[in-house]
Amino acid sequence: MNIITDITNQSLPPSVATIGFFDGVHRGHRYLIDQVKEVAAKEKLCSALITFPIHPRQVIQTSYRPQLLSTPEEKLELLESTGADNCILLPFTHELSLLSAHRFMQLLRDKFNIRMLVIGYDHRFGHNRSEDFEDYCRYGEELGIYIVRARAFTDGADKISSSVIRQLLKEGNVSRAADFLGYNYFLDGTIVDGYKVGRKIGFPTANLHVTCPEKLIPSEGVYAVYVYVSGKKWVGMLNIGHRPTINNGKNLSIEVNILQFSGDIYHKEMRLEFVKYLRPEEKYETIDALIAQMHKDREEVAALLL
Repeated sequence: MNIITDITNQSLPPSVATIGFFDGVHRGHRYLIDQVKEVAAKEKLCSALITFPIHPRQVIQTSYRPQLLSTPEEKLELLESTGADNCILLPFTHELSLLSAHRFMQLLRDKFNIRMLVIGYDHRFGHNRSEDFEDYCRYGEELGIYIVRARAFTDGADKISSSVIRQLLKEGNVSRAADFLGYNYFLDGTIVDGYKVGRKIGFPTANLHVTCPEKLIPSEGVYAVYVYVSGKKWVGMLNIGHRPTINNGKNLSIEVNILQFSGDIYHKEMRLEFVKYLRPEEKYETIDALIAQMHKDREEVAALLL
């Protein structure tokens, strides 16, 4: 995929495009992108994805802080895996937000040689998003852009959307979120020094500092996860929470006990891939009760993933 970040001087081939923020690049997004590729192949045009480096709402509402399913870098990596020809990373500015749908479509035609536009079944664009599909078709006739309405994608009776997936993750339902995403949700970051209490009770942990502050952290609790460090894959028991038995509910921590592993991995990059939610975080009366529960958790993780 050709990722286009410099939009000042582009000479692109005639293309079929779609527009979206594509947070998480979930199965619904991929279904839409597959339709773009199908139309492009049929019409002998290139396929193009038009997206934005930051959430458009952050420009319109400066106080808004999104909870992202994918960082900008992760999103581009996921989009690249779709096999589309080009990805146009369009800076969403205040000036762009004021463009009408007609003027925006004209920009796509003149700047990026877009000849056909595949519109998501519930997607709207342009200032105040006041226009609808019939308006886009009328503008397209005027501008020489053919408009195609995308087929909707559902998983049975469930609608797939980034907002639905966010809610699932906030509930700890990482397995259903993975069904909607088409892959296991993950967190990337750096391993940092922790309180080193885990090693004293037989469960040494690697503490993750998530690199992107806007990346959504799933619900507090204990999870079965895959752990990736230095190109190797491990199995882990992850706790997200405030460690109430040991830490009296202070700072949130993301710490993983890696099964069948020993070594120094401080300050290395780590990815945690969520597989299953095991239980909520609890406060135990004694450290021994906590240790007994952690042994049960580790056995469950081993049975599931090893």
